[in-house]
Amino acid sequence: MEKNMIIKLDDGRKAETIFQGWQETMIDSCLGNIMGDVYVDDAKIPRSASAVLGDFAFLSGDLCRELADIKTYAKRDFVIMVPQTEAWARLIEEVHGSRAKRVIRYAFQKEPDAFDEEQLQEVVRSLSDEFTIRLIDEDLYYACKEEAWSRDLVSQYADYERYNWLGIGVVILKDGLLVSGASSYSTYAGGIEIEIDTRKEYRRRGLAYTCGAALILACRKRNLYPSWDAQNTWSAALAQKLGYRFEREYVAYEVQAE
Repeated sequence: MEKNMIIKLDDGRKAETIFQGWQETMIDSCLGNIMGDVYVDDAKIPRSASAVLGDFAFLSGDLCRELADIKTYAKRDFVIMVPQTEAWARLIEEVHGSRAKRVIRYAFQKEPDAFDEEQLQEVVRSLSDEFTIRLIDEDLYYACKEEAWSRDLVSQYADYERYNWLGIGVVILKDGLLVSGASSYSTYAGGIEIEIDTRKEYRRRGLAYTCGAALILACRKRNLYPSWDAQNTWSAALAQKLGYRFEREYVAYEVQAE
């Protein structure tokens, strides 16, 4: 593989053919110039590409060692690298060695009509009176940013104005304290990618389930599709409980900076 100079595209659409056939909402966000960035091996005739959004990087096209070495062009202390092929996976392992932890993630089918709205409404109605559920407004946007556990509910939106324009989310409060939330990790044309988090001491009380149900309902009112990608089996089980249908497992690498 020849050494390449990595270029950040000014228009993600220039890399559409490289990612053709890869159905992933965060790639769509980057290619559609909504969120994230696309890096390529050549500005005029790109053959390799990395779509980077938040903690994620998706690698596609011809193998390119420079794109696999993400720390050289997209500074991250931690990144989840998703290879399109097993050859890309081997290159990630070669470049990052022991800093790359191979993991299995879980993808779900995109089925707008799969949700049982009556069931989801009942889930929200059954929330205990000790809790309050609210859509994320400006005050709650900043409240989410204050603590590590809730930051990713809004972290990919630079300010509230951008979140208010592109994002959507709900949180549960107890006595004014933020205890759980479901929000858009990212936005693409026609939908969002869901992020769900709960304060540690309030986990295993069904709050994530309630937030997920409320967010799905809110998305449907706005004609948005609430896409779900699971990091672990707990998240996968919650998705299926909410009405999502499992599609496939896929390989990713959790890469720590040196």
